[in-house]
Amino acid sequence: MEEKRQRYIPKPGTYEPAITLKDVSISYTTMQSVSIKQSFRRGNHAKKEYFEAVKGASFEIPKGQIVGITGKNGSGKSTLLRAVAGIFSANEGTIDLHGNSVSLLAIGVGFQKSLTGRENILLSGMLLGFSEEEIRKKMPRIIKFSELGAFIDKPVRTYSSGMYSKLAFSITAVLETDIMLIDEVLSVGDRHFKRKSYKRMKKMIENRKHTVMIVSHSDATLRSLCDTVIWMNDGVIKMIGDADMVLDAYEDFMEGDD
Repeated sequence: MEEKRQRYIPKPGTYEPAITLKDVSISYTTMQSVSIKQSFRRGNHAKKEYFEAVKGASFEIPKGQIVGITGKNGSGKSTLLRAVAGIFSANEGTIDLHGNSVSLLAIGVGFQKSLTGRENILLSGMLLGFSEEEIRKKMPRIIKFSELGAFIDKPVRTYSSGMYSKLAFSITAVLETDIMLIDEVLSVGDRHFKRKSYKRMKKMIENRKHTVMIVSHSDATLRSLCDTVIWMNDGVIKMIGDADMVLDAYEDFMEGDD
């Protein structure tokens, strides 16, 4: 990765907010499995259990800031990102995007697998709020950036995870939204495309037109791209602040947890 970027940490009251979360909690309902024999014996079905994935999350992200999210698997990172994207609804609290458009890059989210890559470009663009004319005008750039070749006219269900991520990243890289949410997509794909997508993301970040949230297990990626990092642990925001400071604390925590 490249050298660490200059941090952008505006003082409170001096910035325009892009994302504001207040006391956001998100819970899932799961079913505790039981055998058929147990079900007949008890005269009931599987027992419902509740899992709180995000617990009372509050923060504000200034427009143009690049924020990373780190934490162990199951800590609530992806759930939080999907809530900001509007895929999940908060059980409690509020999420305010202040009128900004938002896109989410995540494997397994957003594509109709029976449709071709080309058809998914059109569908995804329209869901992001772009007109059909705007999408068709930019479609050649999207297809070229994706490097999918003839596969662009194949159903997405035939794609590998790397091909899927190429298409997802290419759509967002060309059809730019105010807020970009990225869930591990930069770590998927061949080495050439990783370098290409990283350079493209860095260029998009540097102009400060976009607000970005990145979920990643790569400390190097978060240190080189992000101003601020949020550390989540068991659904709770354990720490938020300067990227290096938070990542150093997280590494110490993980080493002590071994």
